[in-house]
Amino acid sequence: MHLGFGPPLGCELTASTKSYTFQVDEEDDSDHILALSVVCLTDGAKDECNVVEVVGRNHENKEIAVPVANLKLSCQPLLSLDNFKLQPPVTFRLAAGSGPVHLAGWHRIMHREDASFEEDDDLSEEDEEELPPIMPAKK
Repeated sequence: MHLGFGPPLGCELTASTKSYTFQVDEEDDSDHILALSVVCLTDGAKDECNVVEVVGRNHENKEIAVPVANLKLSCQPLLSLDNFKLQPPVTFRLAAGSGPVHLAGWHRIMHREDASFEEDDDLSEEDEEELPPIMPAKK
């Protein structure tokens, strides 16, 4: 599997642009990871609560929204999310407040090069598990 980085993530949520959706081409068979690093208020923000939600799908394919940041200029204008990992497609939504809120992160792409090679790796792992245990030496 080959690792690569896509363009860095950067978007701004405001009163006029309440959401941003990050998605990849459905025909792309690579695995994609989106990592959210920082959420912060930018110039022009009012001293009000700004709640940022991540909207995605759960294991039952139902849409869910989870608040990830509650920012206020006077007490918490910035939040580090320590590369909070998400699987696209994902939408970032300004659920409360007028922003502007800037989101920054990165996009990692894992290209699948040869499926048969991966299957060979799985077989070798199974072979290793079938080896008999090592017996202690006789004195």
